[in-house]
Formats: sequence, C-alpha cells, structure tokens
Amino acid sequence: MREAFGAGARDFGENFAQELREKQAQLADLPIRWHFIGHLQTNKVKTIAPLVTLVHSLDSFRLAEEISRRAARANRSIDVLVEVHTTDEATKYGVPPEQVLPLVRDLSGLPNLRVQGLMTMGPFSDDAESSRTCFRLTAALARDIAAQGIQGVEMRHLSMGMTHDFRIAIEEGATMIRIGTAIFGKRTKHV
Repeated sequence: MREAFGAGARDFGENFAQELREKQAQLADLPIRWHFIGHLQTNKVKTIAPLVTLVHSLDSFRLAEEISRRAARANRSIDVLVEVHTTDEATKYGVPPEQVLPLVRDLSGLPNLRVQGLMTMGPFSDDAESSRTCFRLTAALARDIAAQGIQGVEMRHLSMGMTHDFRIAIEEGATMIRIGTAIFGKRTKHV
C-alpha cells in the first residue's frame, strides 16, 4: 500500500471493518482517503466511522441511521453510496432497484450523512460483458434520482466494476472502480 501511495494512489478501499482499522493505524502517517466497500453491519459502524471518507455499501435505512449517529459522535459527516442489488445472486447485498429512490428520499433527512451516488456489483462471471446490464441499470437510476432534485442528495459517483469488469463499468459511466486484485493480487482468505 505504501508503494501504491508513492505511485500516486490516495483512495484505498477495504472490505472488513477490523482490517480497515488495522491498516489505517499502520499507515496513519499518510493522507489516505479510506473507503469502506464491503458489506457493513450496524455493529461495525463504530469501528469505521472516525476513519472513512466514503461508505460504498449502504443497503438499509437502519444502517444509515447508525452511520449518521456514529458520525455525529465523531463530530463529522460521512459520505455514502447506496448499494443497488442488480443481479439475481443471493450472495450479493444491496437495495432492489425499485426501492432505491424511496430509500434515497428517506436518507436525505438524516444529519451527518451525505448521499453521493450509487454502487453495484456485476455478476460473478468470467464474461465481463455480463455486467453491462447491471451497470447500465445503476447509471440510469442515478440519472433518475439526480433529476428529482432531492435536497442534500448528489449523484456524483457511480462505484461500479472490479478487476474483471472495470472496462465495461467505465463504458457505462463509472466514476469509481474497485480494482484491488489487479493492483495487490488475489486476496488471502479473511478469517
């Protein structure tokens, strides 16, 4: 990570709250913008709230309330992306597309939390092209939400695409891609 920072990377994402805290402590001397990109449980928000710049995986109002509450305790606001569930895979998290706009409207009233866009994951597949429909749907949702003019809500970011499908994501409008495997290699199993 220090080598990547030296090469110009400033934004780093982590999937697990404990690992984010440990890595942040080890790299506290560097002005890194930490992103939480994994599934977040409400009991882990306290671990990341003082550290993160952006949470990519907001998937419920209950989680949003906890992020807002913990951000207030840390005397800050936290930017979030709403995770959209765009595949039929039960192993993925997120809000069904038809529930995204109502959730975003509800989120706009929470203090210390700023909705900055949407995130999605394409299907697990060797065919990167299979992600295009998911990315296109998420980009269309972001445009629709932006057109609503909801106070306190911006659709600045589309976090879409990982190492295997990031090119398709960029073609479909991604402003953020998650390519840790391409940079750091395959992740060792978290225990």
